[in-house]
Amino acid sequence: MKYDFPQIEKKWQAYWQEHATFRAEEGHQKPKYYVLDMFPYPSGTGLHVGHLEGYTASDIVARYRRSRGHNVLHPMGWDAFGLPAEQFAIRTGTHPRLTTEKNVSSFRQTLQSMGFSYDWTREINTTDPDYFRWTQWIFLKLYEMGLAYQSEVDVNWCVELRAVLANEEVEEKVAEGLTVVRRPLRQWVLKITAYAERLLEDLEGLDWPENVKQMQRNWIGRSEGVEVDFELRCHRRMLRVYTTRPDTLFGATYLVISPEHPMAEKLATAQQLVEVKRYIAEARLKTELERTGLQKEKTGVFTGSYAINPVNNEPLPVWISDFVLTSYGTGAIMSVPAHDSRDWEFAKKFGLPIREVVKSPHDVLEEVYEGKDSTAVNSSNDEISLDGLRFPEAFERMASWLESRKLGERKVNYRLRDWIFSRQRYWGEPIPIKHYEDGSIEAETELPLCLPEVEAYQPTETGESPLANIEEWLFGHDEHGRFRRETNTMPQWAGSCWYYLRFIDPRNREKLVDPGEEQYWMNVDLYIGGAEHAVLHLLYARFWHKVLFDLGVVSTKEPFQKLFNQGMILGEDNEKMSKSRGNVIPADHVLHKYGADAVRLYEMFLGPLEQVKPWNTNGIEGVSRFLGRVWRLVHPDIDGPAVAPGEEAMPDELLRRMHKTVRKVRLDTENLKFNTAIAEMMVFVNELHRTGCRSRQAIETLVLMLAPYAPHIAEELWEGLGHAGSIARVPFPDFDPALAVDDVLTIAVQVNGKLRGTFQCAAGTPKEEMLESARAVESVRKFLEGATIMKEIVVPAKLVNFAVKG
Repeated sequence: MKYDFPQIEKKWQAYWQEHATFRAEEGHQKPKYYVLDMFPYPSGTGLHVGHLEGYTASDIVARYRRSRGHNVLHPMGWDAFGLPAEQFAIRTGTHPRLTTEKNVSSFRQTLQSMGFSYDWTREINTTDPDYFRWTQWIFLKLYEMGLAYQSEVDVNWCVELRAVLANEEVEEKVAEGLTVVRRPLRQWVLKITAYAERLLEDLEGLDWPENVKQMQRNWIGRSEGVEVDFELRCHRRMLRVYTTRPDTLFGATYLVISPEHPMAEKLATAQQLVEVKRYIAEARLKTELERTGLQKEKTGVFTGSYAINPVNNEPLPVWISDFVLTSYGTGAIMSVPAHDSRDWEFAKKFGLPIREVVKSPHDVLEEVYEGKDSTAVNSSNDEISLDGLRFPEAFERMASWLESRKLGERKVNYRLRDWIFSRQRYWGEPIPIKHYEDGSIEAETELPLCLPEVEAYQPTETGESPLANIEEWLFGHDEHGRFRRETNTMPQWAGSCWYYLRFIDPRNREKLVDPGEEQYWMNVDLYIGGAEHAVLHLLYARFWHKVLFDLGVVSTKEPFQKLFNQGMILGEDNEKMSKSRGNVIPADHVLHKYGADAVRLYEMFLGPLEQVKPWNTNGIEGVSRFLGRVWRLVHPDIDGPAVAPGEEAMPDELLRRMHKTVRKVRLDTENLKFNTAIAEMMVFVNELHRTGCRSRQAIETLVLMLAPYAPHIAEELWEGLGHAGSIARVPFPDFDPALAVDDVLTIAVQVNGKLRGTFQCAAGTPKEEMLESARAVESVRKFLEGATIMKEIVVPAKLVNFAVKG
């Protein structure tokens, strides 16, 4: 019988759908396992082979956990609001809903063709009113708690798109040739800063990649410092500056304020006013990325005013520069160019003094020294001396002195800023707020507030969304009087902030999620997705989750217990797949040619899941041949019927190999090391063919191990072996620890941590025997003779190390 993968895969996909094989079980008797993908935006370009990597990994885990007795929740849905569908609507006049429905259908078909074991009864879509009703409900809760407010803020305004861009979108749009400027706009803002400390603290208990946790810490940007008051004698007021290095105050030689600082124009002298106004106007047109880039040339303008350094009464010139942001600290900094590279470059460009106050490793200060591991110098007056003190002591002494003189106070600052939540678009969740003629605001009482039908999707010239043109939707009247609805819509982030909760209870019309279901399923046990969401999506989702925790809606402080970022699959040219490069490999193309099982195995066999690796069509040919070899273990005659394996006993060597394989595949699957698990199964298949053994136990064990990875062929072979029903919940094989160990182990012998020889011993050899064998190794003995053995370390099955002296 030929391995006819197109028919076999269709057959089992239809079976799974008909029998709802992967539906999460009702009741809470079994241990649960919630494995979640970062759900996709359904774009018109469809899925390519790179997209399939993370979905394949999560599906292997889901199938494996079912076979280990877990009640598995493995859902899929669509993050379907957003700018691309709206831009397509602007170009073609096609309603975004129609575009989205078409794209969702295409994506769903591809995912089902891969045989992913999603519980499709829980499918959700962020554009579904039954879904975004609860997104709007969460927003109103934020508003009630004082965590959603309106503010006139400077935003990244895309001239061509007539829309606000998030900071992370700016670089991409500028690269596409679009114009992005800064402009003030009335926005809804979420007070994520109120949760900064909790967002930071609760990272510690998460099983996340350390680099992702560090990116989150950096984005939150907690710093401890001091706000220092500098007297502006000519203006009879103080200029407050935030610094994390009060110990370097004696080295401050100038101050810099942001162009948006309320004192910027007031500090300009008559001679400098024209230049100051020109510089402020130019800075307004720059994006934050352009202003703060490390490689940008430093620019600035002198105000003509001076402030007084409180530690030495020296006059310090006050400058304006666009690298200082009002949103961080006080919008004003003290510059110590000897010990800050940015300040050094600025001072060099404008001829400002440089004074060393932390001892540099060099005798002469020839370059900036930013370290904290040296002592303070040139830092004393009649009341305080820091000379000779290292950073912690110097910080403490200066902070205390400033506080005692009422010249400053300690502050904790965060780089994190409140989340600008408005978008001037049509295709997004309407913000459920009514504005009355007397200036008051009320929440919409009937949710969901749905989008009206429109004919044009272009934002208005005023910067408002197309909703501002729909008068019958825009205006209304109720018991409070005449009102105008909010025209801004929510960002695409909104729907993805909480979708993991709706999967738990997707059809509940009374609550966001049933408390009993939430307590059973949360936290998400494994969250798999791309590293591009390592900061903002995760940060925003964690913020909303903590708000819901405070409201009593959820029982956990964090949503995602374990996070895994899969690496990128590149094109065959070793470049990132993109339409412009012409190197995109559509998923449907390889599925048609090789079948789902081959694609699944190949994507996992390419290399470690977390690494970047290129696609190679020759490689998938090899995996396809491997599946053929597995097939022939049950169907040895390609033109004949299945030949049932016998009950023959396996040779001892093969029996041990089987148990070692089961152990290796189990451990590697649990640790997401899928490439090495597949390699181990390949070795076992080779052994079965080499020995000609057709033991039923051996072949059934292989099929059960393979089932999470290549489910269609496993189902067909399981049926061919005489079993009824699906293999999906048949228990994963067990292994005998005594048979799974190697008979003979090679043990490394080290002396003071350096490899000096090896010896072999049986598995399970006692410690004293291992030490005796290690001492007897000829290449080791000479390093022990005449030396005193201080310590003997034995790592079972791996090494012996002698720590010696003399």
